[in-house]
Amino acid sequence: MFTDRIAVDIKVPNQTRYLCLIGHIGENIARTLRHYCGDREKLAYDLNLVLTEAMANAIKHANEGDPAKEVHIEISIAAQRLIIRVFDFGTGFDIDNYVEPRHPLEEGGRGIYLMHSIMDQVSYQPTADGHMLELIKNLHCDTRCD
Repeated sequence: MFTDRIAVDIKVPNQTRYLCLIGHIGENIARTLRHYCGDREKLAYDLNLVLTEAMANAIKHANEGDPAKEVHIEISIAAQRLIIRVFDFGTGFDIDNYVEPRHPLEEGGRGIYLMHSIMDQVSYQPTADGHMLELIKNLHCDTRCD
């Protein structure tokens, strides 16, 4: 049975200098999962990528680079699911417009495509104060892994 339970709640200033910190938190979570039998290094890389892309989008696009705003990130693991929620305070966008990869020379749009490629579920929905990007990764487990 998958018994790892993690809940992390982070609020950081709306500044790109915190991208590395958030990415490393994702890496460390992946590397410490005791009952995850998949490739932890690949999961660590993927979580770093997904978290930094999601946070960069919130900072640059949703919060429009406004230093007075913040980015709120929740990371939790329970019942074989890793859930990342990134809250922004912007006007939002249609995430379905970014499911397919953009032309390599076009600016932007590849981060959402990567999130869809790595995670099992991706949604973007309004909240009372802005929007929430929710990313879900199903974690397989094996009772032989300890």
